[in-house]
Amino acid sequence: MKIAAAAYPIDWFDSFDTYTDKLTRWVAEAQADLLVFPEYGAMELASLGGAAVAGDLEASLHEVARHWPAVQALHADLATRHGCHILGASGPVFDGARPVNRAVLYGPDGVIGHQDKQIMTRFEREDWDVTGAPGLRVFDTAFGRIGVLICYDSEFPLLGRILAEAGAEILLVPSCTDTVAGFTRVRIGAMARALESQCVVVQAPTVGPCDWMPALDENRGRAAIYGPPDGFWPETGIIAEGSMDAPGWVRAQIDLSRVRTSRAEGAVLPFAHWPEQDRSRLIR
Repeated sequence: MKIAAAAYPIDWFDSFDTYTDKLTRWVAEAQADLLVFPEYGAMELASLGGAAVAGDLEASLHEVARHWPAVQALHADLATRHGCHILGASGPVFDGARPVNRAVLYGPDGVIGHQDKQIMTRFEREDWDVTGAPGLRVFDTAFGRIGVLICYDSEFPLLGRILAEAGAEILLVPSCTDTVAGFTRVRIGAMARALESQCVVVQAPTVGPCDWMPALDENRGRAAIYGPPDGFWPETGIIAEGSMDAPGWVRAQIDLSRVRTSRAEGAVLPFAHWPEQDRSRLIR
């Protein structure tokens, strides 16, 4: 299968049709079986409410959520038209009084399911009041089993382990970070999840400045696809990566049978040996 990870810039739109044109172009250019868009990439739709709405933390959430049905219809149509799977850029969804941060996975036959972010950053908790929605899912696809860890979630090893133990062979990590340090934390988390669960991890970030929306004013990162450096993948664990802050797709051809081979025959077997941690005791 061919995987494409987006390093995605945030743009201003004067109409939903302009957004449709952008997304249609990006999907067509990906030329892949699985496309991964970033965390909070949907926030660019706040521009449809005008400058005052886009510049207000609370109003921008409601404006983006208002377009969610149209966003889902567009993604489902593009996945069908191109015969691919798409993890759409995440965005706010109001299932209750406060929004969750939701990413939806689409396939050629429509919506496969969604994953909400589990653990919120300080900005999401203290300034934005976006809430976590406990519950991880594994999605069965024609390629294999897929799990999603949205940005900060990738920094918590037990979340990745739950998905791996449930059969996930690919972990998708859409991200949105405003500093190199933030990007690096997610990158290290993504690579660590690939190492310990001996699977493929795909990181897709937002990139570039956005001076009209305080929620996403700075975006740093690079798209990349990681594997476990255990003898069946590149020695660095980096299967493919783009340049820092450079918009565009990063692609890699992946044979998922290597995940099963790694877990059975790798130079080290952290996936199989994980339970041995329970035997450890603190020496006082």
